[in-house]
Amino acid sequence: MEHVDHVVVGLGALGSATAYQLARRGADVLGLEQFELGHVRGASHDTSRIIRRAYERPEYVRLADAAYRDWAEFEEVSGEHLVTRTGGVTFCPPTAPAPLADYLHSLRVCGVEHEELDAAAMRELVPQFAVPEGVGAVWTADSGIVHANRSVAALQMHARMFGARLRDRCPVTSLQEDADGVVLQTAQGPVHAGLVVLCTDAWTNRLLAPLGAQVPMRVMQEQVTYFKPDRPAEFEIGRFPIWIWEDQVCYYGFPCFGEPTIKAARDVSEVLMGTDERTFVPSPTRFDELRAFMATTLPGSGVPLRTVTCQYALTPDRHFVLDSVPGHPRLHLGLGAGHAFKFTPTMGRVLADLATTGSSTEDLSLFRADRPALRDPMPVGAA
Repeated sequence: MEHVDHVVVGLGALGSATAYQLARRGADVLGLEQFELGHVRGASHDTSRIIRRAYERPEYVRLADAAYRDWAEFEEVSGEHLVTRTGGVTFCPPTAPAPLADYLHSLRVCGVEHEELDAAAMRELVPQFAVPEGVGAVWTADSGIVHANRSVAALQMHARMFGARLRDRCPVTSLQEDADGVVLQTAQGPVHAGLVVLCTDAWTNRLLAPLGAQVPMRVMQEQVTYFKPDRPAEFEIGRFPIWIWEDQVCYYGFPCFGEPTIKAARDVSEVLMGTDERTFVPSPTRFDELRAFMATTLPGSGVPLRTVTCQYALTPDRHFVLDSVPGHPRLHLGLGAGHAFKFTPTMGRVLADLATTGSSTEDLSLFRADRPALRDPMPVGAA
Protein backbone atom coordinates (compact mmCIF):
# COMPACT_ATOMS: atom_id res chain seq x y z
CA MET A 1 0.00 0.00 0.00
CA GLU A 2 1.19 3.50 -0.82
CA HIS A 3 1.68 5.76 2.22
CA VAL A 4 1.53 9.56 2.17
CA ASP A 5 1.11 12.26 4.81
CA HIS A 6 -1.62 14.28 3.08
CA VAL A 7 -4.06 13.44 0.31
CA VAL A 8 -6.18 16.10 -1.40
CA VAL A 9 -9.20 14.63 -3.17
CA GLY A 10 -10.59 16.79 -5.98
CA LEU A 11 -8.32 19.04 -8.04
CA GLY A 12 -10.55 21.88 -9.05
CA ALA A 13 -9.66 25.35 -7.85
CA LEU A 14 -9.82 24.69 -4.10
CA GLY A 15 -8.12 21.30 -4.20
CA SER A 16 -5.35 22.55 -6.49
CA ALA A 17 -4.74 25.53 -4.20
CA THR A 18 -4.61 23.24 -1.16
CA ALA A 19 -2.16 20.86 -2.83
CA TYR A 20 -0.01 23.83 -3.81
CA GLN A 21 0.00 25.27 -0.30
CA LEU A 22 0.81 21.93 1.32
CA ALA A 23 3.62 21.17 -1.13
CA ARG A 24 5.03 24.66 -0.75
CA ARG A 25 5.46 23.95 2.97
CA GLY A 26 7.40 20.77 2.22
CA ALA A 27 4.54 18.42 3.04
CA ASP A 28 4.32 14.98 1.46
CA VAL A 29 1.14 15.48 -0.58
CA LEU A 30 -0.76 13.48 -3.16
CA GLY A 31 -3.61 15.03 -5.16
CA LEU A 32 -6.28 12.81 -6.71
CA GLU A 33 -8.77 13.84 -9.40
CA GLN A 34 -11.48 11.52 -10.68
CA PHE A 35 -11.60 13.16 -14.13
CA GLU A 36 -8.93 14.76 -16.30
CA LEU A 37 -7.22 17.89 -14.97
CA GLY A 38 -9.07 20.98 -16.15
CA HIS A 39 -12.31 19.06 -16.77
CA VAL A 40 -15.68 20.74 -17.34
CA ARG A 41 -17.84 18.64 -15.00
CA GLY A 42 -17.46 20.82 -11.91
CA ALA A 43 -17.29 24.54 -11.19
CA SER A 44 -13.69 25.57 -11.93
CA HIS A 45 -13.55 25.76 -15.73
CA ASP A 46 -14.15 28.50 -18.34
CA THR A 47 -12.23 31.77 -18.49
CA SER A 48 -13.49 34.28 -15.95
CA ARG A 49 -14.70 34.65 -12.36
CA ILE A 50 -15.59 37.81 -10.45
CA ILE A 51 -13.35 39.02 -7.64
CA ARG A 52 -14.78 41.63 -5.30
CA ARG A 53 -14.85 42.88 -1.75
CA ALA A 54 -18.50 43.98 -1.95
CA TYR A 55 -20.33 41.51 0.29
CA GLU A 56 -23.19 42.05 2.68
CA ARG A 57 -21.31 40.40 5.58
CA PRO A 58 -18.03 41.66 7.07
CA GLU A 59 -16.70 38.10 7.37
CA TYR A 60 -16.62 37.81 3.58
CA VAL A 61 -15.17 41.27 3.09
CA ARG A 62 -12.27 40.38 5.40
CA LEU A 63 -11.76 37.05 3.67
CA ALA A 64 -11.77 38.88 0.33
CA ASP A 65 -9.08 41.24 1.68
CA ALA A 66 -6.95 38.17 2.37
CA ALA A 67 -7.73 36.78 -1.07
CA TYR A 68 -6.48 39.91 -2.83
CA ARG A 69 -3.20 39.58 -0.92
CA ASP A 70 -2.91 35.87 -1.62
CA TRP A 71 -3.65 36.29 -5.33
CA ALA A 72 -0.94 38.97 -5.51
CA GLU A 73 1.54 36.69 -3.77
CA PHE A 74 0.75 33.78 -6.08
CA GLU A 75 1.06 36.02 -9.14
CA GLU A 76 4.54 36.98 -7.92
CA VAL A 77 5.54 33.36 -7.28
CA SER A 78 4.11 32.05 -10.55
CA GLY A 79 4.92 34.97 -12.84
CA GLU A 80 1.32 34.80 -14.09
CA HIS A 81 -1.07 37.72 -14.51
CA LEU A 82 -4.31 36.27 -13.12
CA VAL A 83 -6.28 39.19 -11.66
CA THR A 84 -7.53 42.08 -13.82
CA ARG A 85 -9.09 45.11 -12.12
CA THR A 86 -12.18 46.40 -13.90
CA GLY A 87 -14.18 48.16 -11.20
CA GLY A 88 -17.46 46.69 -10.08
CA VAL A 89 -21.01 47.75 -9.35
CA THR A 90 -23.51 45.92 -7.17
CA PHE A 91 -27.12 46.91 -7.84
CA CYS A 92 -29.70 46.55 -5.07
CA PRO A 93 -33.34 47.07 -6.07
CA PRO A 94 -35.79 47.71 -3.21
CA THR A 95 -36.74 44.01 -3.24
CA ALA A 96 -33.15 42.74 -2.85
CA PRO A 97 -32.81 40.05 -0.14
CA ALA A 98 -29.80 41.89 1.32
CA PRO A 99 -30.40 45.65 1.35
CA LEU A 100 -27.81 48.08 0.07
CA ALA A 101 -27.27 49.25 3.64
CA ASP A 102 -25.77 45.87 4.52
CA TYR A 103 -23.16 46.17 1.77
CA LEU A 104 -22.32 49.73 2.74
CA HIS A 105 -21.99 48.78 6.41
CA SER A 106 -19.71 45.81 5.70
CA LEU A 107 -17.43 47.81 3.43
CA ARG A 108 -17.31 50.70 5.87
CA VAL A 109 -16.46 48.65 8.98
CA CYS A 110 -13.78 46.81 7.01
CA GLY A 111 -12.24 50.03 5.71
CA VAL A 112 -12.82 49.30 2.01
CA GLU A 113 -13.06 52.29 -0.31
CA HIS A 114 -16.42 52.44 -2.04
CA GLU A 115 -19.01 54.83 -3.39
CA GLU A 116 -22.77 54.74 -2.98
CA LEU A 117 -24.63 55.50 -6.20
CA ASP A 118 -28.20 56.50 -6.88
CA ALA A 119 -29.88 55.90 -10.25
CA ALA A 120 -28.68 59.21 -11.71
CA ALA A 121 -25.08 58.60 -10.66
CA MET A 122 -25.22 55.09 -12.09
CA ARG A 123 -26.48 56.32 -15.42
CA GLU A 124 -23.52 58.70 -15.56
CA LEU A 125 -20.93 56.15 -14.43
CA VAL A 126 -22.23 53.14 -16.36
CA PRO A 127 -24.52 54.49 -19.10
CA GLN A 128 -24.73 51.03 -20.69
CA PHE A 129 -27.25 50.07 -17.98
CA ALA A 130 -30.90 51.09 -18.05
CA VAL A 131 -31.34 51.61 -14.31
CA PRO A 132 -34.85 52.39 -13.03
CA GLU A 133 -35.46 54.84 -10.23
CA GLY A 134 -35.34 53.34 -6.76
CA VAL A 135 -32.37 51.07 -7.48
CA GLY A 136 -29.34 51.77 -5.31
CA ALA A 137 -25.81 50.59 -5.95
CA VAL A 138 -22.30 50.49 -4.56
CA TRP A 139 -19.16 50.96 -6.65
CA THR A 140 -15.86 49.32 -5.72
CA ALA A 141 -12.95 50.31 -7.90
CA ASP A 142 -10.80 47.26 -7.22
CA SER A 143 -13.36 44.64 -8.27
CA GLY A 144 -12.38 42.64 -11.30
CA ILE A 145 -11.83 39.31 -13.01
CA VAL A 146 -9.78 36.24 -12.13
CA HIS A 147 -8.82 34.02 -15.05
CA ALA A 148 -10.30 30.67 -14.05
CA ASN A 149 -8.65 28.05 -16.29
CA ARG A 150 -5.24 29.68 -16.10
CA SER A 151 -5.39 30.00 -12.33
CA VAL A 152 -6.17 26.33 -11.78
CA ALA A 153 -3.51 25.21 -14.25
CA ALA A 154 -0.92 27.50 -12.62
CA LEU A 155 -1.73 26.18 -9.14
CA GLN A 156 -1.36 22.61 -10.36
CA MET A 157 1.92 23.33 -12.12
CA HIS A 158 3.43 25.01 -9.08
CA ALA A 159 2.13 22.33 -6.73
CA ARG A 160 4.11 19.87 -8.82
CA MET A 161 7.14 22.15 -8.84
CA PHE A 162 7.11 22.03 -5.03
CA GLY A 163 6.90 18.24 -5.05
CA ALA A 164 3.20 17.37 -5.03
CA ARG A 165 2.15 14.31 -7.00
CA LEU A 166 -1.10 14.90 -8.89
CA ARG A 167 -3.00 12.03 -10.45
CA ASP A 168 -5.95 12.55 -12.73
CA ARG A 169 -8.47 9.91 -13.86
CA CYS A 170 -8.07 8.35 -10.43
CA PRO A 171 -11.42 8.32 -8.59
CA VAL A 172 -11.58 7.55 -4.90
CA THR A 173 -14.24 4.91 -4.26
CA SER A 174 -14.19 4.74 -0.47
CA LEU A 175 -12.59 6.00 2.73
CA GLN A 176 -11.85 3.85 5.75
CA GLU A 177 -10.39 5.25 8.96
CA ASP A 178 -7.87 3.39 11.07
CA ALA A 179 -5.75 4.20 14.10
CA ASP A 180 -3.11 6.03 12.05
CA GLY A 181 -5.14 7.79 9.40
CA VAL A 182 -7.35 7.03 6.43
CA VAL A 183 -7.22 4.33 3.76
CA LEU A 184 -8.44 5.52 0.38
CA GLN A 185 -9.48 2.94 -2.18
CA THR A 186 -8.66 4.41 -5.58
CA ALA A 187 -8.76 3.33 -9.20
CA GLN A 188 -4.98 2.96 -9.03
CA GLY A 189 -4.79 1.04 -5.78
CA PRO A 190 -5.10 1.75 -2.05
CA VAL A 191 -3.44 4.75 -0.43
CA HIS A 192 -2.90 5.31 3.29
CA ALA A 193 -2.91 8.96 4.36
CA GLY A 194 -2.31 10.61 7.67
CA LEU A 195 -4.92 13.23 6.80
CA VAL A 196 -7.31 13.77 3.89
CA VAL A 197 -8.67 17.06 2.55
CA LEU A 198 -11.89 16.63 0.55
CA CYS A 199 -12.44 19.34 -2.07
CA THR A 200 -14.98 17.16 -3.80
CA ASP A 201 -17.93 19.57 -4.06
CA ALA A 202 -21.06 17.78 -5.31
CA TRP A 203 -19.44 14.35 -4.89
CA THR A 204 -18.62 14.85 -1.19
CA ASN A 205 -21.46 12.81 0.30
CA ARG A 206 -20.61 9.76 -1.78
CA LEU A 207 -17.49 9.47 0.33
CA LEU A 208 -18.91 10.66 3.64
CA ALA A 209 -22.22 8.76 3.72
CA PRO A 210 -20.66 5.31 4.34
CA LEU A 211 -18.92 6.86 7.37
CA GLY A 212 -22.22 8.10 8.78
CA ALA A 213 -21.50 11.73 7.89
CA GLN A 214 -22.95 14.10 5.32
CA VAL A 215 -23.23 17.75 4.33
CA PRO A 216 -26.69 18.92 3.22
CA MET A 217 -26.34 20.32 -0.28
CA ARG A 218 -28.49 21.12 -3.28
CA VAL A 219 -26.81 20.28 -6.58
CA MET A 220 -27.85 22.05 -9.75
CA GLN A 221 -26.66 22.77 -13.26
CA GLU A 222 -25.80 26.41 -13.89
CA GLN A 223 -25.24 28.16 -17.20
CA VAL A 224 -23.53 31.30 -18.45
CA THR A 225 -24.19 32.93 -21.81
CA TYR A 226 -21.87 35.02 -23.97
CA PHE A 227 -23.46 37.94 -25.83
CA LYS A 228 -22.04 39.84 -28.82
CA PRO A 229 -22.73 43.57 -28.47
CA ASP A 230 -23.17 45.67 -31.60
CA ARG A 231 -20.61 48.13 -30.21
CA PRO A 232 -18.15 45.98 -28.22
CA ALA A 233 -15.85 48.95 -27.56
CA GLU A 234 -18.47 50.24 -25.09
CA PHE A 235 -18.06 47.06 -23.06
CA GLU A 236 -14.29 46.86 -22.91
CA ILE A 237 -12.39 46.91 -19.64
CA GLY A 238 -11.97 50.53 -18.63
CA ARG A 239 -15.42 51.46 -19.96
CA PHE A 240 -17.53 48.68 -18.45
CA PRO A 241 -17.21 46.92 -15.07
CA ILE A 242 -18.11 43.57 -13.60
CA TRP A 243 -21.62 43.81 -12.21
CA ILE A 244 -24.08 42.02 -9.93
CA TRP A 245 -27.83 42.61 -9.88
CA GLU A 246 -28.88 41.53 -6.38
CA ASP A 247 -32.60 40.86 -6.36
CA GLN A 248 -34.92 37.97 -5.60
CA VAL A 249 -33.37 36.51 -8.76
CA CYS A 250 -29.72 37.50 -9.02
CA TYR A 251 -27.83 38.12 -12.26
CA TYR A 252 -24.19 39.02 -12.85
CA GLY A 253 -21.84 39.73 -15.71
CA PHE A 254 -18.48 40.76 -17.11
CA PRO A 255 -16.93 43.19 -19.59
CA CYS A 256 -15.20 41.95 -22.73
CA PHE A 257 -12.37 39.67 -21.65
CA GLY A 258 -10.17 38.20 -24.35
CA GLU A 259 -12.86 38.45 -27.04
CA PRO A 260 -15.52 40.98 -28.14
CA THR A 261 -18.28 39.37 -26.09
CA ILE A 262 -19.78 39.96 -22.67
CA LYS A 263 -20.63 37.12 -20.31
CA ALA A 264 -23.72 37.06 -18.09
CA ALA A 265 -25.61 34.54 -15.99
CA ARG A 266 -28.25 33.95 -13.39
CA ASP A 267 -26.99 32.91 -9.95
CA VAL A 268 -28.73 29.79 -8.57
CA SER A 269 -30.60 28.36 -11.52
CA GLU A 270 -32.63 25.82 -9.50
CA VAL A 271 -32.13 23.26 -12.28
CA LEU A 272 -31.72 20.49 -9.71
CA MET A 273 -29.88 17.28 -10.55
CA GLY A 274 -27.58 14.63 -9.22
CA THR A 275 -23.98 14.44 -10.40
CA ASP A 276 -24.85 11.47 -12.64
CA GLU A 277 -27.90 13.24 -14.09
CA ARG A 278 -26.20 16.27 -15.53
CA THR A 279 -27.06 16.74 -19.19
CA PHE A 280 -24.73 19.64 -20.13
CA VAL A 281 -27.73 20.90 -22.12
CA PRO A 282 -28.63 24.48 -21.11
CA SER A 283 -32.12 25.14 -19.80
CA PRO A 284 -34.11 26.98 -22.50
CA THR A 285 -36.26 28.56 -19.80
CA ARG A 286 -33.27 30.04 -17.99
CA PHE A 287 -31.77 31.12 -21.31
CA ASP A 288 -34.93 33.00 -22.26
CA GLU A 289 -35.11 34.63 -18.81
CA LEU A 290 -31.51 35.84 -19.05
CA ARG A 291 -31.98 37.13 -22.60
CA ALA A 292 -35.06 39.10 -21.51
CA PHE A 293 -33.23 40.54 -18.49
CA MET A 294 -30.26 41.59 -20.62
CA ALA A 295 -32.47 43.20 -23.28
CA THR A 296 -34.17 45.29 -20.59
CA THR A 297 -31.22 46.08 -18.31
CA LEU A 298 -28.34 46.15 -20.81
CA PRO A 299 -30.02 47.15 -24.06
CA GLY A 300 -26.75 47.16 -26.00
CA SER A 301 -25.71 43.67 -24.94
CA GLY A 302 -26.54 42.23 -28.35
CA VAL A 303 -27.34 38.71 -29.47
CA PRO A 304 -26.45 35.57 -27.49
CA LEU A 305 -23.65 33.54 -29.07
CA ARG A 306 -23.06 30.50 -26.85
CA THR A 307 -23.98 29.07 -23.47
CA VAL A 308 -21.66 27.09 -21.18
CA THR A 309 -22.82 24.95 -18.26
CA CYS A 310 -21.22 24.34 -14.86
CA GLN A 311 -22.30 22.85 -11.55
CA TYR A 312 -23.31 24.31 -8.20
CA ALA A 313 -23.34 22.43 -4.90
CA LEU A 314 -24.97 24.77 -2.39
CA THR A 315 -25.08 24.48 1.37
CA PRO A 316 -28.41 25.54 2.94
CA ASP A 317 -27.04 28.88 4.18
CA ARG A 318 -24.77 29.40 1.13
CA HIS A 319 -21.71 29.62 3.41
CA PHE A 320 -18.48 27.69 2.85
CA VAL A 321 -17.30 24.68 4.82
CA LEU A 322 -13.67 24.97 5.99
CA ASP A 323 -13.33 22.53 8.83
CA SER A 324 -12.79 18.93 9.83
CA VAL A 325 -15.72 16.56 9.53
CA PRO A 326 -17.45 16.31 12.92
CA GLY A 327 -16.38 13.07 14.56
CA HIS A 328 -13.72 12.46 11.90
CA PRO A 329 -10.70 14.65 12.74
CA ARG A 330 -8.51 13.20 9.97
CA LEU A 331 -10.99 14.27 7.30
CA HIS A 332 -11.16 17.95 6.35
CA LEU A 333 -13.62 19.68 4.03
CA GLY A 334 -13.24 22.54 1.58
CA LEU A 335 -16.64 23.37 0.07
CA GLY A 336 -17.24 26.57 -1.87
CA ALA A 337 -21.05 26.84 -2.04
CA GLY A 338 -21.00 28.26 -5.56
CA HIS A 339 -19.11 31.51 -4.87
CA ALA A 340 -15.62 30.51 -3.77
CA PHE A 341 -13.40 31.00 -6.80
CA LYS A 342 -12.38 34.53 -5.83
CA PHE A 343 -11.16 33.15 -2.49
CA THR A 344 -9.21 30.24 -4.04
CA PRO A 345 -5.66 30.96 -2.80
CA THR A 346 -6.86 31.91 0.66
CA MET A 347 -9.03 28.83 1.04
CA GLY A 348 -6.12 26.68 -0.08
CA ARG A 349 -3.92 28.34 2.52
CA VAL A 350 -6.55 27.92 5.22
CA LEU A 351 -7.08 24.24 4.43
CA ALA A 352 -3.32 23.67 4.45
CA ASP A 353 -3.13 25.44 7.81
CA LEU A 354 -5.86 23.23 9.25
CA ALA A 355 -4.23 20.10 7.84
CA THR A 356 -0.79 20.88 9.25
CA THR A 357 -1.40 22.87 12.45
CA GLY A 358 -5.11 22.46 13.22
CA SER A 359 -5.77 26.20 13.21
CA SER A 360 -5.80 29.25 10.95
CA THR A 361 -5.18 32.96 11.31
CA GLU A 362 -8.43 33.65 9.41
CA ASP A 363 -11.79 33.86 11.18
CA LEU A 364 -13.51 30.60 10.22
CA SER A 365 -16.42 30.73 12.67
CA LEU A 366 -18.96 31.21 9.86
CA PHE A 367 -17.64 28.16 8.02
CA ARG A 368 -17.72 25.48 10.72
CA ALA A 369 -18.94 22.04 9.76
CA ASP A 370 -21.01 21.67 12.93
CA ARG A 371 -23.10 24.84 12.51
CA PRO A 372 -26.89 24.47 12.85
CA ALA A 373 -27.59 24.91 9.13
CA LEU A 374 -25.56 21.78 8.36
CA ARG A 375 -27.31 19.64 10.93
CA ASP A 376 -30.64 19.82 9.10
CA PRO A 377 -31.91 16.83 7.07
CA MET A 378 -30.75 16.52 3.48
CA PRO A 379 -32.97 18.68 1.23
CA VAL A 380 -34.69 17.62 -1.97
CA GLY A 381 -32.23 17.58 -4.85
CA ALA A 382 -29.24 16.88 -2.60
CA ALA A 383 -26.24 14.95 -3.81
